[in-house]
Amino acid sequence: MRTHYCGEVNASHVDQIVTLCGWNHRRRDHGGVIFIDLRDREGLAQVVCDPDRPEMFRIAEDVRNEFVLKVTGKVRRRPPGTENPNLASGEIEILCHELEVLNPAVTPPFQLDEENLSENVRLTHRVIDLRRPQMQKNLMLRYKVAMAFRRFLDEKGFIDIETPMLTKSTPEGARDYLVPSRVHPGQFFALPQSPQLFKQLLMVAGFDRYYQITKCFRDEDLRADRQPEFTQVDIETSFLTEEQITGLMEEMIRSVFKTALAVDLPNPFPRISYAEAMGRYGSDKPDLRVTLELTEVTDAVADVAFKVFSGPATSGGRVAALRVPGGASLTRGEIDGYTEFVKIYGARGLAYIKVNDATKLNEDGLQSPIVKNLHAAALKAIIERTGAQSGDLIFFGADKTKIVNDALGALRTKLGHEKGYVDGSAWRPLWVVDFPMFEYDEENQRWSACHHPFTSPKDGHETLMTSDPGACLAKAYDLALNGWEMGGGSVRIHSASVQERVFQALGIGPEEQQAKFGFLLDALKYGAPPHGGLAFGLDRIVTMMAGAESIRDVIAFPKTQRAQCLLTDAPSDVDEKQLRELHIRLRQKVETQVEVGKS
Repeated sequence: MRTHYCGEVNASHVDQIVTLCGWNHRRRDHGGVIFIDLRDREGLAQVVCDPDRPEMFRIAEDVRNEFVLKVTGKVRRRPPGTENPNLASGEIEILCHELEVLNPAVTPPFQLDEENLSENVRLTHRVIDLRRPQMQKNLMLRYKVAMAFRRFLDEKGFIDIETPMLTKSTPEGARDYLVPSRVHPGQFFALPQSPQLFKQLLMVAGFDRYYQITKCFRDEDLRADRQPEFTQVDIETSFLTEEQITGLMEEMIRSVFKTALAVDLPNPFPRISYAEAMGRYGSDKPDLRVTLELTEVTDAVADVAFKVFSGPATSGGRVAALRVPGGASLTRGEIDGYTEFVKIYGARGLAYIKVNDATKLNEDGLQSPIVKNLHAAALKAIIERTGAQSGDLIFFGADKTKIVNDALGALRTKLGHEKGYVDGSAWRPLWVVDFPMFEYDEENQRWSACHHPFTSPKDGHETLMTSDPGACLAKAYDLALNGWEMGGGSVRIHSASVQERVFQALGIGPEEQQAKFGFLLDALKYGAPPHGGLAFGLDRIVTMMAGAESIRDVIAFPKTQRAQCLLTDAPSDVDEKQLRELHIRLRQKVETQVEVGKS
């Protein structure tokens, strides 16, 4: 029906006859001449309707927003001074010869260029929202990024293999979405949190280079970068070392950014250990654009009179300092605001010292209620280690290590971007390696896997799994970018005996091993190759590239933060017949019936 997309017509088409199809973005009547901005996925084209073609002009007079139109006309240059440099078609316009209304439209719930729309309105009327140029741009970018991944992996010999969506419920850290089986009453499938087990089975089966761009499902609390269903670029390969896997994936990410954004990322990406990342930045996905860093002062304040510091320092906690250059100029209101901010992360407060004169390590040079409770040696160590100068401010975190890391890590990022402590780089990727194999779950009094229970320990750390699980490191790696986790993975366990030892360390007995993971353990006995891989969050990557605030802006039909689809009104009730077929009774309804019977 058309010869060109609207956004593709340019000065090279002058004097040609073209046919365009699209939506009326805007109609303007300028003293007898009607201008129509025709829109499709590639952009806008200005259409000029002159009254010397009466039949066509009468149609143009009745056109309203979002009418679907077909336009045939001659391409001509716009009059001098009327060009629009913001449009690909901004040098030309279409002198309309024929105009056809393919479909009228009712008045949309909002104008496409309307600002400050509530997200609920946007998601309820998502079809209209997706017509907005920014949303069209975002989804086109998503497609371009996905294709860049596919092309790279195809060139490197990876094979796209689908894995099941209806699978077995296994403990992987988050709640499973369960699907009741009609054929097997009382039993359930689970939607996959990831294809982890199946991609390992594919390695055992001999498909040494696998990938899949696939949906994954986790029933967990949502936020801006999390959805109940999300998309992974899932990758697994055999006979490569940890360094070879990360090197290949680094090459892939550079290729994707070059293809999608024409951006050259650093080569190579820096690499730091998990311990260093937490020590310097309080995060395993630090934003390296922020120049602020944490300083360890736990040992320096272990014997001070200030119990807020000495308590955690002598009971396995952490005391860390965050130097803010020039921060002595912060107002008390600003400091109070940052104090409230760190409470979100469990901190009880935010101690600070204003360094008015770095040469006077007492209350004459250091302004803070806590200075009188810190001896000279502690103050000297704090100033020297942080490198504080006159006019600086030092914030402190003192609590359990996780609380200190979470609170100061978040404060570091917030301060950095609010007060300009950034180096100006657009993109700062970082590999974080040497993750702990296990972390202690205080609530359940047991060790749990930091990544997942199929991660291989570092060479030589196998015996630590039973003798000192907290010291055992894993062949695990995450790729962070600008404070976001882009993706992560590990070298997997290919030995059944090592896998069983990991389960023992996690307190998963033989019966539970066989019930939950028997199919994997059995497969590992049949000549499993050394293998490893990782998964990248496609939604997150595109969100960063698009500069969007939420991954909902790069997903065609996302859920809200309450895991609802406002467009389709899902989840929703189902009728009793469907429930009976699935052998399900709703507890609330059963209890209500019991109460009615009693009355």
